[in-house]
Amino acid sequence: MSETFDRQRQTYTHTLLLAGRQWRRAANAVAEAHGLSDATALPLILIGRLDGHPRQNALAEAVGIEGPSLVRLLDQLGAAGLIVRMEDPTDRRAKVLSLTPAGKTVVARMEAELTRLRDAVFAEVDSADIEASLRVFQAIQRYSRNLPAGPVPEEAAE
Repeated sequence: MSETFDRQRQTYTHTLLLAGRQWRRAANAVAEAHGLSDATALPLILIGRLDGHPRQNALAEAVGIEGPSLVRLLDQLGAAGLIVRMEDPTDRRAKVLSLTPAGKTVVARMEAELTRLRDAVFAEVDSADIEASLRVFQAIQRYSRNLPAGPVPEEAAE
């Protein structure tokens, strides 16, 4: 492997961390405008995106957190009147999630604002660049699936 390629990968992972932080800050402003934290906004939005009534375990996987951590967030969203949890009609041991009318309104507004944000951020980025970046992210995800379970450090090395 060339030294140049090594430097490119080093720059990529560093930039990935910085860009992730910057995106999170911008997206968090959208969440806060609706009285949500970034932690509660993602599960709420994903409930809206996952057609039907997703099970809690499917949502936890989509969010990338453990079930007990998700339960605390769902408790907050339920207390805010944005979601309801119901027994899964096909398995009474499982819970399915649904947006309330208020939750649907909040999700629709946030999705519209996030679309405008993505339009601004990616104004000069074409589809091929997005596809290439997604392939790199997928490689990272494939590698990560084989790592031992355990806590992820707040700030990973770049």
